Amino acid sequence: MLLNMSSLQHLFPINLNANWQNTVPEEVNTYVEDWLLDESSLTARLKANAKTFRLEVLGQQITYCDEHEACVYVKAGDRVLVREVILYCDDQPQVFARSLLPLTSLTGEQKVLAELGEQPLGQVIFNSPTLKRKALQVAKFSTTSNLSPLNDALGLSQEMEFWGRRSTFLVNDKPFLVAEVFLPGALAYQAKSETTS
Repeated sequence: MLLNMSSLQHLFPINLNANWQNTVPEEVNTYVEDWLLDESSLTARLKANAKTFRLEVLGQQITYCDEHEACVYVKAGDRVLVREVILYCDDQPQVFARSLLPLTSLTGEQKVLAELGEQPLGQVIFNSPTLKRKALQVAKFSTTSNLSPLNDALGLSQEMEFWGRRSTFLVNDKPFLVAEVFLPGALAYQAKSETTS
């Protein structure tokens, strides 16, 4: 199945070289921290704060997990399907997401995760009754990070540091590593961005 690749596909793979930490530094604003530590579906939260939502696939490929991205559940050298996407609210880029899906996890009912197309990964796995989320880690990205070419291509500010998070999801005890970076100007940096109910 061919993916509808975006005009940004030449940037793929972007990769994420980050210093992942187990605690949120004190410098982080409380509203940014709220987004970073929110354990519910990020897709659902973004949709609740926008009139329109869409996902743009940068690309996906099978490769080996690098040492710098490895974790307890996804080891360096494991064969993984890497998928990178951008999530938009009202046509404004909000999140860059990079998922590592071990090939050993893409079996049984989870085979469909290899062919999501423009469907968000979170939307699928949060519907699973067997979903477990392991501890979140956070990282700060500087204006000179390897996301800089993406921000430039999207016309985003190159003057602010920004934040991301990652965690391992277990679906039927099969691990999937998902990192989500809140791009400059995202709702996560705007106080009182939440929809009132």
